[in-house]
Amino acid sequence: MSVKLEDQVKSIAKDLGFEDCRFARAQKASHAEEFQDWLDDDKHGDMEWMAKNPERRKDPSLLFEGAKTVIVLALNYFPRELSNLKKNGVGKFAKYAWGNDYHDVIDKKLIRFSKALKKLGGEQRFYVDYGPLLERDFATDSGVGWNGKSTVQIHPKLGTWFFLAELVTSLDLKPDKPIANRCGNCTRCIDCCPTNAITAPNKMDPRRCISYFTIEHKGPIPEKFRKSIGDRVFGCDDCLDVCPWNRFAEASKEAKFAARDFIGMSLIQLLQLTDNDFRELFRKSPVKRLGRERFIRNVCVAIGNTGTHSDIPHLKKALTEESLMIREHAQWAINSINSR
Repeated sequence: MSVKLEDQVKSIAKDLGFEDCRFARAQKASHAEEFQDWLDDDKHGDMEWMAKNPERRKDPSLLFEGAKTVIVLALNYFPRELSNLKKNGVGKFAKYAWGNDYHDVIDKKLIRFSKALKKLGGEQRFYVDYGPLLERDFATDSGVGWNGKSTVQIHPKLGTWFFLAELVTSLDLKPDKPIANRCGNCTRCIDCCPTNAITAPNKMDPRRCISYFTIEHKGPIPEKFRKSIGDRVFGCDDCLDVCPWNRFAEASKEAKFAARDFIGMSLIQLLQLTDNDFRELFRKSPVKRLGRERFIRNVCVAIGNTGTHSDIPHLKKALTEESLMIREHAQWAINSINSR
């Protein structure tokens, strides 16, 4: 008996290590108009790439002639917990950045996936989160979880700890059915947000988000948000951590997502990184794309929030940096420690 095309595609995904693979029609995204309103309100902030090719982002059928299906993939990245993170004075990184850069890891899988689909007669374009695609809409349409009140996608088995990836293909695959939104009356993600960036259920203002300020924002961090950053130096997991659906989450089997040496390093060790140290420590890490200047900016804020007078001599050394932004945040940190 011949194997259905849909089953062949899902078998390829499983062999490549993806935890889920489902299909949606390549058509106008369900939140296309809301996305345009979001852009018009400048809520993308410094993320200029979000405003590029908005029509293609809203409708993947425009990506190439003959595009019929969006193949939506989920890849677990949940790392094993580490005891050394409970020490005082340790820099906190979002879990997705504990291991190697997910773009590199997933891209290699997608290249292999695309080649396999080509043998089945398909033409493809593939994306992680860098391409013109409203991926969470198609993840919801296909049944790869549902969009939670934090706007983070939630999977019934993986919780919040997974990457989305997509292949837009000319193969005409039968769409999968969506699953019901299972958030119910829970508002833990909204209630826990340190900066009230989740302004209402399913409404996010990135210009208030700690992940935005510590990763995407190019300039000085606004003073009114600095204390809320706490000891975070790259991203924030608060709204993910509290999700009750994470009780089903298991550690990722992908070795390249395992925690690297910089997880558990002290804030002072991070502050002392030279340009060469930074590039070497964060080689093949998503943190490297941030650049040393903005990273040290974040570290200064974290030390200002959690440090003691013994940290001030290290911050004074940062006052000799060429970067005005580093000097400004180092002085703020010194002032914050002294004010306590």
